[in-house]
Amino acid sequence: MLQCDHYLPSDSYNQIVKGHLWDTNFYHVSQIGAVQCQSALVNALIERWRLETHTFYFSVGECVVTLEDVALILGLPTNGLPVTGPTLSSYKALEAECLDQFGVAPRKADCRGSFIKLTWFRALKDHLVLVDNIQIQRWRNWDHENRPYRFRSLARFRRALDGLQEGYFVWEAYANGRIDLDVIPPDIRQHSAIWNATVLLISFECIEWHASNRLRRQFGLTQSVHHQERDLGEAHDEVLTGPKNQD
Repeated sequence: MLQCDHYLPSDSYNQIVKGHLWDTNFYHVSQIGAVQCQSALVNALIERWRLETHTFYFSVGECVVTLEDVALILGLPTNGLPVTGPTLSSYKALEAECLDQFGVAPRKADCRGSFIKLTWFRALKDHLVLVDNIQIQRWRNWDHENRPYRFRSLARFRRALDGLQEGYFVWEAYANGRIDLDVIPPDIRQHSAIWNATVLLISFECIEWHASNRLRRQFGLTQSVHHQERDLGEAHDEVLTGPKNQD
């Protein structure tokens, strides 16, 4: 569904940007060089999403994207203070904030509402992404190897999901022997004890359950009988953006 390739040279940001990335715990995810989203697969999965349980339903059982996936694929922290703040709705506010943080400011063409385009942030780097022939070849190899997956149709993914059988579904994607545990940064690995916690996941757009009690096989545990579904009611559609949430 989401394939990442770390083809960027390490530490390619200037020291000011690099410091802010470490301070906000976004440094690891900034090192992901290329991301290809399989939109047809995403649509096939959406069809199998169940609002009552907040999980994907398959013939072999239930599964979902977990905190472990977020930590190990994207390198984002799963414990600590939230990254949040007021919405900067004007260009002048964005300009002032960027001047204060980075010493430079984007043009109006680099902004859209309260957002700054990623292309502008990439331009803050000291070097281009592809700096030598080896990295260029790595990019070409990655693009060639993943080309067939980008053109699979929704119908094909539907058939693949319908035909899932026990033994062909990898429940423990990060088990010892499948990945090199030494490559996981200590600041990410130190929070592994909470990756299977059953908690609320609160974003700006909605509130979801991290229903790990229904996904124990994904953590190498025995699946018990499911408890009654948790109904979030109106809280599920709570939107935490807009003038009413300026504080």
